[in-house]
Amino acid sequence: METTEKTTGKKRAELIQGNRVIVWNPEEGSQLYAESYYGQPLGIRKPKSPQFTRPLELSLIETLYLIEKEKIELTDATDDHTVTKQELEEKAEQTYIDFKTKYTVYKNLRERGYIVRPGLKFGADFSIYEHGPGIDHAPLIVSVVPKGTQLSPIETVRAGRLATSVRKKFVVATVGPTGEPKYYMFAWHKP
Repeated sequence: METTEKTTGKKRAELIQGNRVIVWNPEEGSQLYAESYYGQPLGIRKPKSPQFTRPLELSLIETLYLIEKEKIELTDATDDHTVTKQELEEKAEQTYIDFKTKYTVYKNLRERGYIVRPGLKFGADFSIYEHGPGIDHAPLIVSVVPKGTQLSPIETVRAGRLATSVRKKFVVATVGPTGEPKYYMFAWHKP
């Protein structure tokens, strides 16, 4: 039997446990990772090479983007049906707080050519690379806030101090009334 990639040009991914996406074929996973640092190889915290022999785990945000770009085909492990974009969006809405805003920002950053990785270790939604992890350091961390949310001065100072301590610029992103992302970068200086 031919693989999905050979018949459609798409990599095959599987939705397991309702919110985890795995590319089981290490060759296909390595290709996605090498292309633009999508996902994380299972059991390898910091890959030294884009080639690995482990499955690749994708976030739901990455998966939706890759489905839109027609790079992967997603099937559900429970019944082997092809998961539609709409089904995936519904699952992501249940998993992420304010998924649509986060996805809009993620997609916009990817379309601008940035490498977008999870930013949880920096207390943010995303860390942004120009070239990729292991090649350069992420110069930006991005926190996505829902439209109309007010950040308190304490939250702003806390985020800025964290960003400064890890030598990154802190960016707040939201989606404006037109549906376009808006970015606000904070510069910190000593008086």
